Amino acid sequence: QARLHTAGRIIARRSYAKYVSSRANTSHNQHCRAPTSKTARALLQNTREHCHSKMGKLDVQVMRHLSKDDYRVLTAVELGMRNHHAVPVPLIISIAGLRHGGAAKFLATLLRFKLVYHDNNKYDGYRLTWFGYDVLALRAFVARGAVDSVGRKIGEGKESDVYEGCRASDDRRVIIKFHRLGKTSFKAVKDKRDYLEGRKTAGNWLNMSRLAAKREWDFMCCLHEDKSIKVPEPLDQNRHAVVMGLAEGLPLYQLGAPGCLADPEKVLESTVTIARQLAARGLVHCDLNEFNLIVEQNTSAVTLIDFPQMISTKHPNAAMYFARDVRGLVKFFTMKLKFDVDEEGLFDFDGACASEAVTRLDTACRASGFDGCAPDKREGRSRPVKAVTEEEEDDNESDDDGVEALRAEFLARA
Repeated sequence: QARLHTAGRIIARRSYAKYVSSRANTSHNQHCRAPTSKTARALLQNTREHCHSKMGKLDVQVMRHLSKDDYRVLTAVELGMRNHHAVPVPLIISIAGLRHGGAAKFLATLLRFKLVYHDNNKYDGYRLTWFGYDVLALRAFVARGAVDSVGRKIGEGKESDVYEGCRASDDRRVIIKFHRLGKTSFKAVKDKRDYLEGRKTAGNWLNMSRLAAKREWDFMCCLHEDKSIKVPEPLDQNRHAVVMGLAEGLPLYQLGAPGCLADPEKVLESTVTIARQLAARGLVHCDLNEFNLIVEQNTSAVTLIDFPQMISTKHPNAAMYFARDVRGLVKFFTMKLKFDVDEEGLFDFDGACASEAVTRLDTACRASGFDGCAPDKREGRSRPVKAVTEEEEDDNESDDDGVEALRAEFLARA
C-alpha cells in the first residue's frame, strides 16, 4: 500500500507538471511577440485574403516569430554548409558575429521551427533543412518586392514544388517554384544533368537545387527576351527558388479527353513549332510533353514551362532527345485525344536546326554541349574537369577551414 501511495503521488506530480507546461505554451502562443521585421510583416499582410496559413511543409507563419539575429544564424548555417556536412557551433558563432556572442538561444528557436536539423553523430553540428532554405529565399523575395504573400501548392514533381503567390505592388498573381533535387525518385540528377559544369561536386542537394534554379532562370530570361516562344515572364530568382508570371490556361495533360480542346490541330502545330523554333535557336527542351505545356482553351495559345534540363543542338545526343520530344507529343495526341497525326517531316532535326537564320541562344545560356565537346564521364557534361595539383589541394583545404572569407560574404549579403 505504501508503494502504491508513493507511485500515485509521483503520477499526480507528473500530470500536474504536464498541465502547467501546456498552459505556459498556450499562454506564450497567445501572447507571442509581433513580427520583428518588415519582410515578415509584408509577407503576411495578405495572408487572410489570398493565402492558406497551413500548406504542408511550407508554413510561412513561422516567419513572424523570427528576429534579425535568427536570420543571421540561419544564414551562417547556410554558408557553413558549403564545406561541412553539419556546421559546428563554434563556426556558426564565428560566421554570424552576433553582438552578444553565443547562438544557443537562436539555434533553439530555429530547431523548434524545423528550420535546421541537429546532427550530433560525429560532432555537435547543425544542418539547414529544405524549410529553412525556403524561408531564406522568401525573405529575399519580400525584401525585393517580388512576393508579398504565399498561397496554396498548385504542383509537385520529382524535381520541384510549385506555389502560387501575390505581389502587392500591382496586385499580381505570381508563381513560386522551389527546386528540390535529391528526392528518392530522382537521385541520378548528378549523372543526367550538366548542373555541375565541370565541378567535382555540388557539396549538397541544396546547392545542387540552387544551380538548377539558376539554370532555369537563365533559359527563361533568354527565351523571354527572344519573344519567339511564349514563356512565363521571369520576375526574380534567389537560391533554389524562381518567381515567374502566371501562365493563363491549363496543363495539356488536364485537357486529354476528346472534346476538351477546341482546335487540337492548332495546338499540335503550335507544340511542334515550339520544338522546331528551339532547335533553330540551338536548344532542345529534352522534356517537351503534356506536363510542361500550358494551353489557353479559348485561343489555343501554348506556353512552354520547365527549362533547366535543356541542352544545345551541338550536344552529341541532341537529335535523339529532339525525336523523343516530338514522339511523346505525337503519342499524346494519338492515344489521348484520338487525333490522326501526319508524321511527315516532324522528326527532321537537321531541317529544324537550319530552318531560320536567328541568334543562337545555347551559347548565351551556356547550355550543355554548347561547345560541341563530347561528354566526359557524365552524359550531360560539356567541359572536362581540370586536374588539381597537390599545391592547389593544400590551398583549397586551407581556404575551406578559413572563416574570414565566409564571414566577409555573410556581411556583404546582409
